[in-house]
Amino acid sequence: MKFGSYNLDILVQGYPGKSVCHGSLGWSTNVLLRGEGRVAIMDVGSFGQRKLIQEQLKVHGLTSADVTDVILTHSHHDHSVNWVMFPKARIHIGAGELEWAVKEPWGTTPVPELYVRELAVSPQLVQIKPGAEVLPGIATHHAPGHTPGHLVFVIEGRERDIVMTGDAAKNRAELLTREADMTYDPAVTRASIELIWQLWQKKPGTVLLPGHDLPMVLDNGRPKYLGERQAAITAWFGETLDQTTVISLVT
Repeated sequence: MKFGSYNLDILVQGYPGKSVCHGSLGWSTNVLLRGEGRVAIMDVGSFGQRKLIQEQLKVHGLTSADVTDVILTHSHHDHSVNWVMFPKARIHIGAGELEWAVKEPWGTTPVPELYVRELAVSPQLVQIKPGAEVLPGIATHHAPGHTPGHLVFVIEGRERDIVMTGDAAKNRAELLTREADMTYDPAVTRASIELIWQLWQKKPGTVLLPGHDLPMVLDNGRPKYLGERQAAITAWFGETLDQTTVISLVT
């Protein structure tokens, strides 16, 4: 997809769900942006996505070393932990988000303690102020609620924009209800989701890309999915490794 001066490709598609017995899945959306002389990835997933990210970069003729910029919506592990995969990239994160994250108590939250600590002293670090451009043509908006320093990013195009919400609005249900599964303050989250709706409605055809769902456009004022969801688990329930059961996670 082309937005402004950037070509956008989804490397890993986020998923709007949790495991019933094993906690959060943490399957976040990871986006490749190319333009303005940059190769950027927005949100870089969790450990389980490392191989997939590498494979998807290869599909586009790239390696981790080609990535010039990593842009993080927030500090939670499923969006941030893989910044270490990109040794030549500048790592962009909200200044307020990082300040909050390094003070979070260890072992009790989704913040990857050691990784944010290392990022805070890394020469790769670039701290973003809300309202500034993170890269040419990519605007930032403060959208707290999920985390205090969460940022939403907008690539402005001539005819349509793309709004990348991270976990300020993780999925379609949160967009419609203005409520979130994970928030430290429902009123703050509601205000951030209202901001997202304003950005989404600014231009007809604008695409919204949430942190854990398919891309969407507005159709008569209602979110309409673009593309088809793909998600499944292969399980070894048999007695040999070649006996597998595929369990679809698509309804």
